[in-house]
Amino acid sequence: MKVAIASDDGQSISPHFGRTEGFMIFDIEGKNVKGKEYRKNTFTGHMQGLEGEGHIQDKHQTIINALSDCKVVISNGMGRRLYDDLKMSGIEPIITTETRVQKALDLYINNELTDNPEMGCDHHHKEQECDH
Repeated sequence: MKVAIASDDGQSISPHFGRTEGFMIFDIEGKNVKGKEYRKNTFTGHMQGLEGEGHIQDKHQTIINALSDCKVVISNGMGRRLYDDLKMSGIEPIITTETRVQKALDLYINNELTDNPEMGCDHHHKEQECDH
């Protein structure tokens, strides 16, 4: 199973899902990490430069496609619409207060990572919803 964690530097969790530089992808088997990679973010609406109407129409499909091999996505914040879209696509979103990638991964592996969906963003950027 793969777990994606939004991170600009591979060490800390990015505070803005849609503007993260990339994702640490961990291949987990049981409680062991079997592999890891850093996947550059070229697919969120913010990173593609989509604003306004184009961002609304995006409907997060490029994010879902780019992370479709992951069962879980961990971040410090994301828009409520993205949170719901990930869930509907079979990807478990987790919004955490943890700021370190390794600590969040360890907590997740040990079934101790708490999801805080209320920390999601519900503000608007010039009439569109954010994807962080």
